[in-house]
Amino acid sequence: MTCNEVVPVEFVISFDMRAPAFGAPAQELYDAALDMCAWADRIGFDAVGLGEHHASEDGYLPSPIPMASAIGARTQRITVRPNVIQAPIYDPVKLAEDLSVAQFLCQGRLEVVIGAGYRPYEFQMFGKRREDRKDLYVNAFTFLRQAWSGETFEYEGRSVTITPVPQPAPRLLLGGTHPAVARRAAQIADGYYPPAGENWHIYRQTCLDLGKPDPGNAFKALGPIFTHVSRDPDADWKRIAPHVKHVVESYAEWTVEAYGKAAGPFAGGIDVDNLRAGGAYQVLTPEAAVDMIKGLGRNRTFILTPLLGGLDPDLAWQSLRLFEAEVWPQVCDMRDL
Repeated sequence: MTCNEVVPVEFVISFDMRAPAFGAPAQELYDAALDMCAWADRIGFDAVGLGEHHASEDGYLPSPIPMASAIGARTQRITVRPNVIQAPIYDPVKLAEDLSVAQFLCQGRLEVVIGAGYRPYEFQMFGKRREDRKDLYVNAFTFLRQAWSGETFEYEGRSVTITPVPQPAPRLLLGGTHPAVARRAAQIADGYYPPAGENWHIYRQTCLDLGKPDPGNAFKALGPIFTHVSRDPDADWKRIAPHVKHVVESYAEWTVEAYGKAAGPFAGGIDVDNLRAGGAYQVLTPEAAVDMIKGLGRNRTFILTPLLGGLDPDLAWQSLRLFEAEVWPQVCDMRDL
C-alpha cells in the first residue's frame, strides 16, 4: 500500500462485560479487560468502547463511568468512550460529578455518547418513564453544560455547584439512528454517533444550516461486530459460537421487550452458522484479517470485542497476540493520524 492509497480507519476495542454462567467468571473478565485496554493503548488503538445495560442476567456492564475511570488510569493516550450512557435514567447532578472525576482519571481523554435507552424494565427500575426519554436526555445535555461551567446555578428549585470542574469538559455525542436524532445532535451535541452512519447527511446539513463547522461527508460506520484472529478458525469458531448465540439471543429478547417483536438481524430465529456467514461475527486467519480490514474502505471503524459474551480470556489473548504480531503491522498505517 503506497502513501496515497492509505485510508483512515478508526481502531476500537470494546467491552460489555457479559459473564453468562457457561463463560468465564466476571472477576477474570474485568481483570482481563483492563489488561486488554492497556494492550490496545500500547500498540496504538484509537478508542475503547463501553456499553451499558441493567438487570441483565449475564451481568452486562451497568456502570460504564467507573469502568471508564479504571481504564483511564491504566492507559496513556487512547480515547475512552462510553457508548452509550443512558442519560435518561441518571440523576443529572450525580452524572455531572461522576463524569467530571472520570475525565480527570482519563487525563482529558473521555468522550461520552449519550443515548436514550429502550428497555422498559430499565426505566421502571430507576423510577423513570420510557415515554419521557427524549426530554430527559435533552435536559442532560443542557444540565451538563451548565454544571461544567464552574458556576453555581439553579436547577428545579435547587442550588447546584459541581466540583471539580473538568478541564477540558468531556465531549458529548448523541447516539441514535432516527432523522430527528440526527438533527437534534447538530443542535445540542458535540457530535453525532449513529452505529452504521444512519442519517449522517441530515446531521451534516443541519450543522451547516446552523453555521457550525462541517463534520465531513461520512461517519466511520462500524465494520464487523466481532473479529477473532486464529490459526484454526473452524476450531475456534466452535468455542466462540455459543457466546455469539448468547449475545444475539439476548439482544433479540430485549428488542421484543421494547418493541413487541424481533427486528432486523434478530427476526426469524438465531442460527450461529448464518451469523458467521453473514459477516458480522468473523473468525479469520491473520492473512484474511488483513485483507478484510484493508477492504473496509474509507471512513470505517474496525472493532475488536475480545471478551464477547464471556469468552475465555486465554482464548481472547491468543487472538490479540496473533493480531499484534501478524495483522497490526500490515494495517496500523490505515489510522486517521
